[in-house]
Amino acid sequence: MKKLTFEIEINAPTDKVWNAMWEDENYKKWTSAFCEGSYAKSSWKQGERIHFLDPNGNGMYSEISTLVKNEKMYFTHIGNIKDFEEQPLDEDTKAWTGAQENYEIIKVGNLSKVVVTLDIVDEHANYFLESFPKGLATIKEIAEK
Repeated sequence: MKKLTFEIEINAPTDKVWNAMWEDENYKKWTSAFCEGSYAKSSWKQGERIHFLDPNGNGMYSEISTLVKNEKMYFTHIGNIKDFEEQPLDEDTKAWTGAQENYEIIKVGNLSKVVVTLDIVDEHANYFLESFPKGLATIKEIAEK
């Protein structure tokens, strides 16, 4: 597994950046960089499960391992979802279960810096290297409005 890191500076306070990332409609906008129509189903509480889904009900389930509002959200990925149902772990899934996807918002003067670190299996690295900057640019656009 590889660890990828992405950063962007946004001219907005941390609470506005947080809203640009995690408010439901905004989340759908920026994650369309990965899959058009993607969304998340969650209580948005630390220790709870979250489902990351495409419009057909496929995706993955994870746990919100850390949540500090306006500062950080960490996900621990667990397994796949098919037809809206969590799937048992198989050999492919076991290769990445436990992978981390961490989001931090750091106040830097009048700016907010978003730092994303994620564990990724090698064959998906190029996809995320291309997609994540687009998603972060959308977060910046939303937060700076």
